[in-house]
Amino acid sequence: MGHKHKEKEHKGHHHGHIHSAQDISGAKVFWVAVFNFIITITEFVGGIISGSLALVSDAAHNLSDTASIILSYIGIKISAREKNVRKSFGYKRAEIIIAFVNSSTLIGICIYLLFEAYKRFLHPEEIDSGLMITIAVIGLVANLVSVLILEKDAHSSMNIKAAYLHLLGDTLSSVGVVLGGLAIRYWGLTWIDPVVTVLVSLFIIKESWKIVKRAVDILMQSSADLDYKALKKDIESINKVSNIHHVHTWYSNENTIYFEAHVSIKDIPISETKPILAEIEHILTEHYGVNHITIQFEAESCTDCGKNMFGGKRS
Repeated sequence: MGHKHKEKEHKGHHHGHIHSAQDISGAKVFWVAVFNFIITITEFVGGIISGSLALVSDAAHNLSDTASIILSYIGIKISAREKNVRKSFGYKRAEIIIAFVNSSTLIGICIYLLFEAYKRFLHPEEIDSGLMITIAVIGLVANLVSVLILEKDAHSSMNIKAAYLHLLGDTLSSVGVVLGGLAIRYWGLTWIDPVVTVLVSLFIIKESWKIVKRAVDILMQSSADLDYKALKKDIESINKVSNIHHVHTWYSNENTIYFEAHVSIKDIPISETKPILAEIEHILTEHYGVNHITIQFEAESCTDCGKNMFGGKRS
């Protein structure tokens, strides 16, 4: 009996690696931070003098941008640290946590600006359109440069994408402020100022919410986005495999998928499952992009194996 129990606990491991720490240099972070600090000071002072809420909102966004990109860079550096006894999964989720904080903060800022825009609708103020346009153009150029600097890195990192969205939002905001300034200057449409604030804020809330939702899914260890029906069919088509059950998948960060499951076999002893393990690993890595695999083989003795693919406790 002891020998059989030992065989049941046999596990196979496969470890693939997709590095989540992006190759973003300190120089990129430095220049983006410098650009945004300059924009923040310029737009805040210009907004107060000109009376433009849109400029003040742009300044608030840019202040959060500066903090966002610096925090993103810190997150990348932390996530690249080696695993240790206390952090056996490493520090990969540092990026996810910071992306969550950045996006949540930006949503809070936008909600506040929506409230301020509402008050401005009720009580319009005189605006110096010439100064508003000049400051907005300066902000537009600096924001555009910052967006171009981070554009490549934003495609492969949720963390950098959160910072990138800050910058993209401000770029769009600057365009809106310039157009709003022109409308105020030539047609006296002062209500354009809060309208620009509302439109940009709603856009940023929509995009930031996607990141918040994704980050929460990862932190809560929600199942990976895999085609489980096809996966089950592929693995159960392997010779000598009866079924796969007690499946658990999760992300350690946005790219790295962990997979563990029980696999029932028939007609062979568990000690001879190495070829089956290799075939399962090949299917999961090549067809489903799984990085870390843990398989526990069992003889056909599980009473509910075929009923619920996701049943059972984590092994």
